[in-house]
Amino acid sequence: MSDKTSQTLRSFLWRAVNLYPDREVVSRTHEGRTRYTYKEYGERTARLANALSAYGIEKGDRVGTFCWNHHRHFETYFSVPSIGAQLHTINPLLPDTHIRHIVDEADDQLIFVDHSLAPKLAAVASGAPEFEGIEFVLMGETESDTVEGVSYEAFIAGRSSEYDWPEIEETQPAGLCYTSGTTGEPKGVEYTHRMLWSHTMATLTPQGIPIDDGDTVMPVVPMFHVNAWGFPFAATAAGAKHVYPGPSPDPEDVVRLIREEGVTITAGVPTVWLDLIDYVEDADVGLADLETIAVGGAAAPESMIRWFDDRDVEIVHAWGMTELSPIGTVSNPKYTLADADYETRLRRRTTQGLVLPGLEIRVVDDEGEEVPWDGEAFGELWIRGPWVTTEYFGRPATDEADFEGGWLKTGDIVTVDEEGYVDVVDRAEDVIKSAGEWISSIELEDAIMATDDVAEAVVVGVSHEKYQERPVAFVVPTDGADPDALSETILDRLGAEYPGWWLPDAIEYLEEIPKTTTGKFSKAVVRERYADEALIEGAAPERADHRTE
Repeated sequence: MSDKTSQTLRSFLWRAVNLYPDREVVSRTHEGRTRYTYKEYGERTARLANALSAYGIEKGDRVGTFCWNHHRHFETYFSVPSIGAQLHTINPLLPDTHIRHIVDEADDQLIFVDHSLAPKLAAVASGAPEFEGIEFVLMGETESDTVEGVSYEAFIAGRSSEYDWPEIEETQPAGLCYTSGTTGEPKGVEYTHRMLWSHTMATLTPQGIPIDDGDTVMPVVPMFHVNAWGFPFAATAAGAKHVYPGPSPDPEDVVRLIREEGVTITAGVPTVWLDLIDYVEDADVGLADLETIAVGGAAAPESMIRWFDDRDVEIVHAWGMTELSPIGTVSNPKYTLADADYETRLRRRTTQGLVLPGLEIRVVDDEGEEVPWDGEAFGELWIRGPWVTTEYFGRPATDEADFEGGWLKTGDIVTVDEEGYVDVVDRAEDVIKSAGEWISSIELEDAIMATDDVAEAVVVGVSHEKYQERPVAFVVPTDGADPDALSETILDRLGAEYPGWWLPDAIEYLEEIPKTTTGKFSKAVVRERYADEALIEGAAPERADHRTE
């Protein structure tokens, strides 16, 4: 039995072009807003395929992108994999040394780059042997004064709008994405056609984040970050309208596109939506047809879910990793909650949810034993399935501590309740271990973020001579808030919900919480810059002493 063509990305493109030729792809770029149909999209992907073949890109070659979310970047999503090559989306916000490392390891043959990112790429590539022999294509109608290369429109000009697509094996690598926010150098995760096809089909189920042909989908999560969580593939498979917000969209840009293009589904990390809330309240505007926001990358604060609920917009909480292509769980209420009250349903929606069909999970303690699904026992989440990687690019699985017997060890510390809802308590490196007991930094952060006059907050463990670690909260107050009064309010709130030894030994105020390249709060940077042991010298012993609880 042949393993060609049946589970490949091109089948999604074929369906969209033939069943929905008039559905639109809308894009905000440095040249303004553009729009065309699926029929025209199919023709442009064919022209790009012809241009890549003429350039010399062959099966198995890797083609890099250094781009924001727009229609030309979307064209590479189907064109590059469908000729048998591999699309390598490069995160332009990574440190220069990391970018050089991943370009060198991936051995990219060609890189597509946005005009606004050309200065960054030029600085990274200058004098770097890793970039020798790599040519650049500028994503637009013109060339650049910063990076030498041909414009995208010139690159595909004169090429045929028809292409004799080859038979592609399901196991052929289609994508490559590198992890961010890890210690050491980023690790590459290779996606085959079958992995991306399987991930797309699971996403479209009612247990995932379903999209239909009447939806308008706008991924705000970057296309350089795990394929924008797979939304470009899923929206195409469904025949939905696409909207891409372009370079560095601010909340006003996002709201304008939602309102003017009739966006019904969007996706991004919580910080995007917290900023959007501020803009909507200040500008006193509505969210038009918006129905669903998929939130991942970090926990969605309960207060944010309530805010959108009040406006008939559903927050769908999801969890995933680069290693999972990326979605693993989604917080859809089970049928047993259909008649439950709002607070009961909300409690489940604030978890990371239920594992998607096709995946299996287990929760393992420090001794390697599975813990019960009782909503209380902690352990590391292990996961496996058809779109979960079993090794890192260029690194044999046998040499990695991250895999065991086909399972991916996620590094996330979780509980699972009796209904199967996964609740991420912390990352293994972020959970605070005080006198041998665990404190969830995420739970404390959620409670602090739900406090009036708090804009941002993270909690990290600070080394303590007696207790091993103690929690310290770093908070960004809203304008005009009194820090002393706010500290008292925060501690009162936490004290009403958690035992005394969970409470932070100190609350420090910052102008802004440092962010990772994908918009998450960077606890690693907070620890490095601010988490001094002097912060907890003299902390009240009754707060830290577990024996008093």
